[in-house]
Amino acid sequence: MMVAGEASGDMYGARLVSALRNLAPGIRFFGIGGPKMEEAEVRILYRVSELAVVGMTEVLPKMRFIHKALNELKDALKDNPPDLVILIDYPGFNLHLAKKAHDLGIPVLYYIPPQVWAWRERRVKKIAKRVDRIAVILPFEKEFYAGYGIKVEYVGHPLLDGLEERKGNERVRGHLGFGGRRFPVVGLLPGSRNEEIARHMPPMVGAAKIIARTYPDLRCMLPLAPTVSEETVKPYLKDVNFDVTLCSADTKEVLGDCDLALIASGTATLEGAITGTPMVILYKVSFLTFVITKLLAKVTHIGLVNLVAGGEIVPELIQGDATDSRLAEEGLRILEDEAMREDMRASLRMVRDQLGQGGASERAAAIAGEMMGLGIEGE
Repeated sequence: MMVAGEASGDMYGARLVSALRNLAPGIRFFGIGGPKMEEAEVRILYRVSELAVVGMTEVLPKMRFIHKALNELKDALKDNPPDLVILIDYPGFNLHLAKKAHDLGIPVLYYIPPQVWAWRERRVKKIAKRVDRIAVILPFEKEFYAGYGIKVEYVGHPLLDGLEERKGNERVRGHLGFGGRRFPVVGLLPGSRNEEIARHMPPMVGAAKIIARTYPDLRCMLPLAPTVSEETVKPYLKDVNFDVTLCSADTKEVLGDCDLALIASGTATLEGAITGTPMVILYKVSFLTFVITKLLAKVTHIGLVNLVAGGEIVPELIQGDATDSRLAEEGLRILEDEAMREDMRASLRMVRDQLGQGGASERAAAIAGEMMGLGIEGE
């Protein structure tokens, strides 16, 4: 059984499925995921898009449906026990499922556990009781979890799996020419969940409009997560005065073609680090969720690139600061200051270096295979 609760988890889950099938071609999977896991021939009981939520208060409208999905998976554990349960983030759901699996004696691997080192650290005690092994993808997480006596391995970040090294310049395209003039290409990455789209698209589009006053030939690129349709974002683009390209290409490919990215805090910020793309991070949640999170947070930054770097290497605009004017201000500073851009790229390269060298999915698969008693050849 494999459970992923949002778009990036769906991607990581699909890659892990592929790596596990290399060990044991006959292995079968079922659980919760999205289009990537479905393409990998995982039998999907519930879709990521049906269950994904942001924040504490935002989960309330979906509670009944989420509870129904949880109970169905618990019943599946009892009626047709799998050889292994693999959990990918999504802690509010997965920690309940882990308890049921543990009570039934089914081994549990938490691949990409929740960021309890950032907030709600009390959850780590539940993890220690309910999870057999953990595979972490950020370098500082191993020491944290090991400190609680949990069997943990650092496998590297799966974003680097299969990443083709760029030839020549790190920038795929650099600045494009148009009528003898230079213009920037700005990536807009609002997130993969409906609540994120609703909160982040207005300030992102507003910021792009302001940037277009300085750069009339501005081009924007908006890569769509598999869980987001064009119809979801198009209403926010009705009156824009610049070109916007909607695409379903790999996010790293899109970011490699951008001079600047406005990115909702999350996995995409690390993809920006991998491509060396200067960025501004933003994030907005409901007021109540923000207040509660602020009280519980144990870190001073929320952007993964800043957390891995150990300090603010890219600007973060959170909640009330995430306005179109502030986003445009920070974005224009980056676009107009070449030295600042180069310093930021150098810092992002250091973050990329800390994420490992690829092969995370294979290392996680080896752990899963060992837990299921598979031999080296998957026999």
